Amino acid sequence: MSEKPVRLAYFVSHPIQYQAPLLRRIAADPSIELTVFFASDISLREHFDAGFNRRIAWDVDLLGGYQHEFLPAIGDRSRLSLFRPFNYGVVQRLIRGRFDAVWCHSYVRLSHLTALIAGRLLGKKVFLRDEASAISSNSTGLRRLIKVFFHQTMRLVLNGILTIGTRNREYYASIGFRQDQLLRMPYAVDNDWFAERIADAAKNREAFREELGLEPGRPVILYASKLHPRKRAQDLIRAFQKIAENSAARRPYLLIGGDGELRDELETLAAEAPANSIHFLGFRTQAELPPLYDICDVFVLPSNTEPWGLVTNEAMNAGRAIIATTEVGSARDLVRDGENGFIIEPGDIDALANHLLTLCSDRDLCSRMGHKSLEIIANWDFTADIAGLHEALRVHFGDRIPKTK
Repeated sequence: MSEKPVRLAYFVSHPIQYQAPLLRRIAADPSIELTVFFASDISLREHFDAGFNRRIAWDVDLLGGYQHEFLPAIGDRSRLSLFRPFNYGVVQRLIRGRFDAVWCHSYVRLSHLTALIAGRLLGKKVFLRDEASAISSNSTGLRRLIKVFFHQTMRLVLNGILTIGTRNREYYASIGFRQDQLLRMPYAVDNDWFAERIADAAKNREAFREELGLEPGRPVILYASKLHPRKRAQDLIRAFQKIAENSAARRPYLLIGGDGELRDELETLAAEAPANSIHFLGFRTQAELPPLYDICDVFVLPSNTEPWGLVTNEAMNAGRAIIATTEVGSARDLVRDGENGFIIEPGDIDALANHLLTLCSDRDLCSRMGHKSLEIIANWDFTADIAGLHEALRVHFGDRIPKTK
């Protein structure tokens, strides 16, 4: 390998808890010299999250271990949208940094569009990674025509798409990107981090159950996401009510981790279930989630229009059976119907109830599915991400990037 690393500029909206450990891994790679450019610092301080409908603060290191810079901006940095914050200085940084390649996470930001187009005009290799799929791209009319025109323009700009999964890859293939432009970089979490903390949580499992008021031996169903209409937590509550008093289900609990605009409505709905069977736990930080994954038997994500759903990755690192809908992007790659869980149509409450009953009444099946989840998620990790990034760069920079073993 050449001693000269590939200089890579990465543009992303703000420090993201899922991405920080991956960026540290990339920065430690001797073949890549990474600089990260953030549009906003919103996640570094307590801020209002509209999805959770409350103020939140993250409890993990978001900036350590990699070179980064916050782009200068005009006006308010506390909101994220196409034009907010209004960043500037992108072109100067691309020229001054003598970068070989530009990588953007999402194109729905003016600074990212500037980086992509300017990068191509400056002769750099340009890559995009985002969550787009047929699930999330259901626009119609004029908006659809604009999107089609934009994507056709992007075909002329981009050297490649770093695809996060099958649906994402199929979407970009459907709008005309060649197969050799679609490079695999799976949407992963820090498997090692979760495995370590889940193992630690297991040592105190019974004490944690007691802290939550859960009787020994009763199955636990877990939901951990925002309480937002498209997440459809109400479907899970209604399905749970159908099995809560079924003796075969062994008197299960439903834990709801998260907060959001529907909390009051969902608590009212949950009141129809047997007393003390549904527990609302509120917002939980990333560091507080592993004990919940450890005590649950089944993890459910009943969303519609869910581009991916990284909580599925997290729960699978605990070796848990998964129930997800056909509109959860991660289900296509990570949930094998009948092997490590079940896939249902959004809003199919009867199917969800039946699968919950099956899993709650059969400990051995639940355990086998959990082991299968561990087997699947073991290969959906940051090692695969680094390999995908190497593949994308090696096409253009040859021996400056090592071959993937």
